[in-house]
Amino acid sequence: MKKKTAVSCGGLVAAGLMAVSVGAAWAHEVARSTDGTIDNAEATHHHHLQHDGPEGHLDAVTTGNIDVVSKLELKNVEPGKIADVGVFNGYAYLAAWGGETCKYNGVHVVDIRNPAAPKEVSFIQAKEGSAPGEGVQALSISTKSFTGDILVTNNETCNEKTGFGGLNIYNVSNPKNPSMLIEGFGDETVAGKGKKTANEIHSVFAWDAGDKAYAVIVDNDEAKDVDIVDITNPKKPVMVREYDLVDDFPGAILQPTPTNLTQVFHHDVVVKEIGGRQIMLISYWDGGYVKLDVTNPAAAIYLGDSDFAQIDPQLQEQAGLTEVPEGNAHQAEFTADNNYIIAADEDFSPFGARTTTNDAADGTLFAIPGDTTPGVAAGSSLVGQTKYVGLACPGDAVPASDGPNQIAVIVRGVCTFSEKIASVEAAGGYTAAIVVNREGADACGPLAMAVAGGIPAFSIPRADGYKLFDLVGYDNAACLAGSASALPGVTLGQLGDAVTFSSYFDGWGYVHLFSNNGGKLVELDTWAIAEAMDPAKATGFGDLSVHEVATSSVDAKRAYFSYYSGGFRVTEIEGGKLVEKGKFIDVGGNNFWGVQTFQHQGQEYVAASDRDFGLYIFKYNP
Repeated sequence: MKKKTAVSCGGLVAAGLMAVSVGAAWAHEVARSTDGTIDNAEATHHHHLQHDGPEGHLDAVTTGNIDVVSKLELKNVEPGKIADVGVFNGYAYLAAWGGETCKYNGVHVVDIRNPAAPKEVSFIQAKEGSAPGEGVQALSISTKSFTGDILVTNNETCNEKTGFGGLNIYNVSNPKNPSMLIEGFGDETVAGKGKKTANEIHSVFAWDAGDKAYAVIVDNDEAKDVDIVDITNPKKPVMVREYDLVDDFPGAILQPTPTNLTQVFHHDVVVKEIGGRQIMLISYWDGGYVKLDVTNPAAAIYLGDSDFAQIDPQLQEQAGLTEVPEGNAHQAEFTADNNYIIAADEDFSPFGARTTTNDAADGTLFAIPGDTTPGVAAGSSLVGQTKYVGLACPGDAVPASDGPNQIAVIVRGVCTFSEKIASVEAAGGYTAAIVVNREGADACGPLAMAVAGGIPAFSIPRADGYKLFDLVGYDNAACLAGSASALPGVTLGQLGDAVTFSSYFDGWGYVHLFSNNGGKLVELDTWAIAEAMDPAKATGFGDLSVHEVATSSVDAKRAYFSYYSGGFRVTEIEGGKLVEKGKFIDVGGNNFWGVQTFQHQGQEYVAASDRDFGLYIFKYNP
């Protein structure tokens, strides 16, 4: 959620072609280094506008068991402006984040004590250049330092010069007149003169632990971190501990196959008291869903985690296709009886890509398309002979293509990716370009590129660059310790393997049902809306990925989903399976982000945030 564009986290549309990637949902994002390298973990935190075009949405539908109790269009809403929603004590809190203009950022406070007539009563203005998004939660705490209702929100920047990161805590004991308790606290906060340099955070969740209170934050800059903060005195938070689940619980989180599950980082989190213990449920992207006992936050105990299947079960069930799963563990909740975990994998691209060479021993290469260069048309292939052109920086002698369908192989370093592609285009004749990662502690592996150009451009890890020219002896430790850009022993103009980039349909993000057992979580079922697994609806109908789940507090079998352009959905667990019970899509389409249950006069209601409009309140009638 930095600078927002009308580009999805996975499918990147350029020059009428669909660029696709393998095993992860990539995003158009502000580059994090001078050559245009994108922070892969942070990229997945960024979302986009509602539809592919002005007519791009599913048909309106309302099943008879869902009532739209009310709708409230919020002030200063632009397309994609409204993010998460939290509900507490008769008020809804909706995040207004950067959107397209980075203006009017903050939190809308809506009185929903009469669900049929919601009314906005205040607006909490965020710091200029900062915006809340995924993390909006209100709760009561009672400690020796503070008793009352607080609201916690995250900070991501939409203006790098003025914005800052960290968490904010507000006193909302009087929701009509909120007050700031702390602003911009987080990892690497610098004291003095009010300057805040805390890392941006994507989400935050707080809990009352009796005489103490805590919050856990999702660190964008240190992607694997699970940072726990003591907020017993919400005016003076204290960092308790940072956890890197891969390092702190070795052997428990990572799965060796499928090999595409490489993007392992913290994305979302909840904490629930179960059996007198504080249990944290972490969505760790390609690392799956992880349970920790954080009753003592300074000494968390590993309880269990999930692994993704070797073959995507939902794609196989609904589309009859056998492809690897994409990972993308996004958000999850426990059911009311704690017997199950319902989890949502977010995936914005319904297409995957496969990159191979004419040497079967090479296997599949990990190629990632550039963010604004043309890509491979959905369902088609791009084939060419590779040719080494070195750094291809301005002023370098770049050998021209001297054969049909040649693909320039460039090495990362010295200049920007866009400059490299421009040099290749100026040399003439190339149909595409491949950028091989350089050596270095911050290099070697997969990289995503912020790059402009008129030909398709892909990046590959250093090890895959070796494969293109049949080099032997690649050593990852040596690569991380090294500083070279050029591929050893390869000369300018040298031909390498022929490469094929091909795309295929692999569906949108979907839902998992796990048994809440210890150790490796047992997956009982997966579920997706029918439209998300229909190749005919892969483009032109908006984003058909699930975003969030909210489990019912009155029926342990029931769950509600915000499904972006797929609308508002209701499922129930029957015989260990998720069964759809209701759906709603408004006239003109929806773009639902957040979903949260609440009680009013003994009836359960559901608040949902529509990114382009504001607040919807639903009632489900079983």
